Amino acid sequence: MLVSRETEERFAAFVELLARWRRATNLISESTFPHVWTRHIADSAQLLALSQGATRWLDMGSGAGFPGLIVAIQLADVAGAVVHCVDSDRRRCAFLREAARATRAPAVIHPVRIESLAPNDVGAVDCVTARAFAPLLKTLEFAKPWLETGAVGLFPRGRSAVKEPDREPAPPHYAIETIRSVIDAEAAILRVRKS
Repeated sequence: MLVSRETEERFAAFVELLARWRRATNLISESTFPHVWTRHIADSAQLLALSQGATRWLDMGSGAGFPGLIVAIQLADVAGAVVHCVDSDRRRCAFLREAARATRAPAVIHPVRIESLAPNDVGAVDCVTARAFAPLLKTLEFAKPWLETGAVGLFPRGRSAVKEPDREPAPPHYAIETIRSVIDAEAAILRVRKS
């Protein structure tokens, strides 16, 4: 994955903040921090290429900013770009606000549960994301207001993604495409569209 020098510097600033905040706010597990560049940054960054030019995003359950804040960092120099990061934990939201400020990422932080966020609170979006958030059907239920109005859903589902649509079929009005992760050959991303 090639990024500009400016984006690389923003990613580095994000990782530095994550290193300082992670213990106090339980952002990511200690065991994954040594692999933060591949397991979290690159894994999240690959979504931008799958979004077909999306500049307005909604990330459900943003946690430590994966993938929402990483996508926002990538869009920092794109006019009109915005990523709405939604998380109910106020400590994580404090981290997200500080990380967005430090990296000059176009992110708006919503410290609420996704089910209490009205579509009017964020407006139209091009892409909805969620990583390690909820089972597929629940994720689709929460994303429905935006998927129904034309947004594409990009849901990294890890190594279980390949079989997940078979185990938990989506409603018939959604088309689901399984895309192999470029970071982990055994993991996949589900791209969902209203059919």
